[in-house]
Amino acid sequence: MGLPDHTAYPLIMGVINATPDSFSDGGAYDPVAQGLRLIAEGADVLDIGGESTRPGAEPVSAAEEIARVVPVIDALRARWSGPLSIDTLKPEVARAAFAAGATLWNDVTALSHSPDSLATAAALKGQVILMHMQGEPRTMQAAPHYDDVVAEVEAYLLNRAEAAIAAGVARENIWLDPGIGFGKTLDHNLSLIRATRRLASHGFPLLMAASRKRFIAALEDREGAPPSDATQRIGGTLAIHLYAVQNGARMVRVHDVAEMRQALRLWAALA
Repeated sequence: MGLPDHTAYPLIMGVINATPDSFSDGGAYDPVAQGLRLIAEGADVLDIGGESTRPGAEPVSAAEEIARVVPVIDALRARWSGPLSIDTLKPEVARAAFAAGATLWNDVTALSHSPDSLATAAALKGQVILMHMQGEPRTMQAAPHYDDVVAEVEAYLLNRAEAAIAAGVARENIWLDPGIGFGKTLDHNLSLIRATRRLASHGFPLLMAASRKRFIAALEDREGAPPSDATQRIGGTLAIHLYAVQNGARMVRVHDVAEMRQALRLWAALA
């Protein structure tokens, strides 16, 4: 199943962490129950991940990741006909997820992790999200540096999109994601968010995924406010994503679907 039409109304992707160490919830809930709740709240897409990509996260094996995500995809597919996304950098995990019913591959390495990634994406014939990340999760926040963060992220994403097309991925199946929080400082993140319109101007739909990210707390700290934990960053999340959709983003990836749906509904009414 493809994604719903994103040209008339931005889509909401709900986050499901089938991991014991997610930055936002620490694996504190049942992922199938969480998915059903997000569907009830109005999610257009569910994104299921079995390996944490928080700063400092340790990698897990493909077998472990498959064991985490496939039962969740199976259970949700039995209850819901909507689009399911697999959040993984491993082509073998993507293949197992698609066999279980996923139709979208969300890859934080933009199909660069494995020599098989591009060919696998083409063979699966689903939609793909190509994300920018400087470095890898264990070290990406150590000392991120760019001469021009917007130009460099933009060039990387367009290069990866062309590589995917050359490998056989249909152009209309490609989404781009600037990778907010992945190897970026607070100022890098703000620059990329401000550049949403530019990043969305290349003919590929843009995903913005800033939900509960740590840079929201870093901005609060810079402004003298007490630091917040992940569940206290919903206001910042909504502000970023409303700015992004107003400037051309066609999907937002969030933990708090009900709040995002309400915000988008009011934004649409005002617009």
